[in-house]
Amino acid sequence: MNQPEEILLQAGRILPVLEEFYSLQGEGYNTGKAAYFIRIGGCDVGCRWCDVKEAWNAETIPPVSTDAVIKRAASFPAKAIVVTGGEPLTYNLDYLCEGLKENKISRFLETSGSCALSGEWEWICFSPKKEAPPVREMYQVADELKVIIFNRDDFAWAEENRAKMDPSVQFYLQPEWSRRNAMMTEIVNYIKSNPGWKISLQSHKYMHIP
Repeated sequence: MNQPEEILLQAGRILPVLEEFYSLQGEGYNTGKAAYFIRIGGCDVGCRWCDVKEAWNAETIPPVSTDAVIKRAASFPAKAIVVTGGEPLTYNLDYLCEGLKENKISRFLETSGSCALSGEWEWICFSPKKEAPPVREMYQVADELKVIIFNRDDFAWAEENRAKMDPSVQFYLQPEWSRRNAMMTEIVNYIKSNPGWKISLQSHKYMHIP
């Protein structure tokens, strides 16, 4: 990347966007809501079960104009955008959020919490991963804790993170997609015994929508 591009990237004027699409939120608190999605490349976590490994290496994703992303998002009926990754907080998202706010677009963030927060958000879905421990700030600012359950050990990880958060946060357990049949009964039984949690399903995959 040349120096002018690096400066623009640091300012958030360009971003390595892997894909953009208009769809429905498929999981967590905002399930079923229409939104424009942008998937930003680059990730420092590298979950073995990640279903978008092509988003890991930002160097393979040419940066695009943030202004152009904002313009495309504003052209859709639902004035809401979900920013996901990769790990979107790898980058400065202040400029993106300012532009979306000026266009009266609600801003929802999906993050592992491994990087410092930037941008102004209406909703933060925090999904911590053992591979890259979250920054302390995320426990104070998140609206939703969504823990992916791959095996039984992940219930302890979920409780460890929940204990650091305000009880008013929405708490979700979500089966890892490839393990959904193996873990579904375990999750249901766990929530029945620990009703502070709710279940989150990747409904978009069941409905075969992007």
